Amino acid sequence: MEAIVLRPVEVKRDFGELAHLFSVEQDEPVSEHELKLDYEAHKERIVRVMVAEDATGELLGFSWATRSRYDSNQAYFYVMVKPQHRKQGVGGQLYADLERAAQRAEIQSLEVNIRDACQECRSFAEQRGFTEQSHYIGLALNLDDFDDRMYDGTIAKLKGDGFQFTSMEELGDTKEAKHKLYHLNDTTNMEMNVPEDQHIWLSFDDFQKKVCQMDWYKPEGQLVAIDTVTGTWAGMSAITRYTGSDHAYNLHTGVDRRYCGRDLAQVLLVLAARYAQEVLRAKSVHSDENARNLSSIAIYRKLGYVQTPGTIVMEKKLP
Repeated sequence: MEAIVLRPVEVKRDFGELAHLFSVEQDEPVSEHELKLDYEAHKERIVRVMVAEDATGELLGFSWATRSRYDSNQAYFYVMVKPQHRKQGVGGQLYADLERAAQRAEIQSLEVNIRDACQECRSFAEQRGFTEQSHYIGLALNLDDFDDRMYDGTIAKLKGDGFQFTSMEELGDTKEAKHKLYHLNDTTNMEMNVPEDQHIWLSFDDFQKKVCQMDWYKPEGQLVAIDTVTGTWAGMSAITRYTGSDHAYNLHTGVDRRYCGRDLAQVLLVLAARYAQEVLRAKSVHSDENARNLSSIAIYRKLGYVQTPGTIVMEKKLP
């Protein structure tokens, strides 16, 4: 086993390598600049950020723990080690240091997301007392093979039934429209969130900051279905393409439970795919869905989405 030294992170010195590791392990591009912005935005809640290096000063991996916005007794974390330095005790030392820091900070539980295709990641977590809490499967649609014209009849029928399909851009992206988007987004997320009935955002102001003011927020990619008879916002689908990514990402598609069974989710996903292909110029659309939500997964599969590696949420209660 090589000599391992742990030290506090140095933003200017280390964040380039940390961003690269995040990009590789999470399969989504993360720039050094974006990581620095995230660090500054959540600095007051960060419990621990440490790097591991060898005797020559080469960075081997890092740990990062942040207190939850929703529960001050809980923290979520990352432990990432470069592939060539794994199974040499680096991850174990980083995690042990992180857990001690969490206990000193009076954290009562730790949560980590791991790729469901990484058995060694799961084994690492289970050996340290973590258990599975939820599972989100990955989904991907190849737009080159997607024929959206076959859904024109369904779209026309729903329009005839009084539904308007529009976007935040067409609605002026006004504060009033954002309030309605926030409410629909929050309620449809809560229905399948774990733990159940947990709000995704702390308030409307929090929603504006975490969604509407982000670089990835595209008003034309925030699609909504409105019941013109009652004025109710019945469904939504939010899609974007992150900078540097070769695919579009569907962040959330949800339908008010009073309108379930009306094919609204299917149509919103079709319209989102059209937007991804025609405007975002993406070759594919990716998403993820709670493995318990079988009805939603069935809709994705009917449209041609195939399952891809997903994420398992694991938790450990601290003594």
